Amino acid sequence: MNLSDLQFSPGAFLAPSVDWLNTNLHPLFAAISYVVETVLSAIEAALLFVPPYALIAIVVVLAFFAVGLRAAILAGLCLGFCLLVGLWTASMQTLALVTVAVVISVLIAFPIGVLCSRYKALEAAVRPVLDVMQTVPPWVYLIPAVMIFSLGRVPAIIATIVYGIPPMLRLTTLAFNQVPKVFIELGSAIGAPPRSILWKIEMPLAKQTLLVGLNQCILLSLAMVVLAGLVGAGGLGAEVTRGLTRMEMGLGLRAGLAIVAVALLLDRLTRGLFDRGRLAKAR
Repeated sequence: MNLSDLQFSPGAFLAPSVDWLNTNLHPLFAAISYVVETVLSAIEAALLFVPPYALIAIVVVLAFFAVGLRAAILAGLCLGFCLLVGLWTASMQTLALVTVAVVISVLIAFPIGVLCSRYKALEAAVRPVLDVMQTVPPWVYLIPAVMIFSLGRVPAIIATIVYGIPPMLRLTTLAFNQVPKVFIELGSAIGAPPRSILWKIEMPLAKQTLLVGLNQCILLSLAMVVLAGLVGAGGLGAEVTRGLTRMEMGLGLRAGLAIVAVALLLDRLTRGLFDRGRLAKAR
């Protein structure tokens, strides 16, 4: 027996499964692609319909009233940088992709995280799956996504969602596990239904850790932007890829700094909204 006979190839087992999915569930995948493309196109169209300077002014004003002066200044600087380096359209495409990916990741991870905090058996079963999801190199997610959805923005956003779910799910579970049991028991003692206990008692107490999970989800989704450019997703990732393939350091650096600007904008706005809400409740 040769050593080659003992080799194990996961692809030999997974490829037939992917072929079966493409053959039998093609209408489902086509519907998913249509919905994702429609939502992304609508968000991009809304962001690009408004002139850049007007959109920057709107975001600055909203950030000032919703968060504060420092957040408004930062928002203006971040968006202004994206405009001045000539990557406004690509930045808006990236912002739309990240927004959709983060929203879907949170919608999937939050309820599963709450259930994991309630049922320890489920948490034990989910934990190794999350370990694998966070250990596997992120570009590996693009391979099955491209095989099922072909090239474009859909496989990019699917891979981004898969990459963004684990931190949000882990920190959601941690957030609700850290809620003091005495508050839950108090809610039960006064006759509050489970839904009220969740939203009115546990959520406020877990909000700080949930915010950390949201920020991690946003930052990891932006980390996938560059890899998404490899499969034709467009946006800033495509500009970084173009700079790499053409050996244009200036283009790659500008696109990389624009990604940093978008990350700072989303991170500071979400953190500022949370801090503003917490201070308002404290008063």
